[in-house]
Amino acid sequence: MSASPYRLKVFLWLCAITPVGFASKFYKGPWAWWFNYYASGILYEIFWCLVGIFFFPKAKPFWIAFWVFAITCFLEFLQLWHPPFLEAIRRTFIGRTLIGTTFSMWDFLHYLVGCGIGWFWLRVKSLH
Repeated sequence: MSASPYRLKVFLWLCAITPVGFASKFYKGPWAWWFNYYASGILYEIFWCLVGIFFFPKAKPFWIAFWVFAITCFLEFLQLWHPPFLEAIRRTFIGRTLIGTTFSMWDFLHYLVGCGIGWFWLRVKSLH
């Protein structure tokens, strides 16, 4: 599959998963705590896998998922650090969404699940 039609498909997948990811942060029904904190983390990883393959359509899905996992793990550890410039970023909705506010060991499991799903999705959908 050439890069251009593939990028269009990835863009459409991003258009589909982005509102679902935001909705998971605001869900108020049963298991709301899990959806708000952990399902959103899984969707966050899938989102970034799609962004990665959008910009690097010839990359191997494994390496996209690997780097997404590595970077988000770094960002999770960064939540242990609270300098004024990071706290200013975290006070905004986009800042909280992108770099988070509170360290949780459980996030790593959900990041791994999200990257696993992202890897599988990219592998199946891209025919790598």
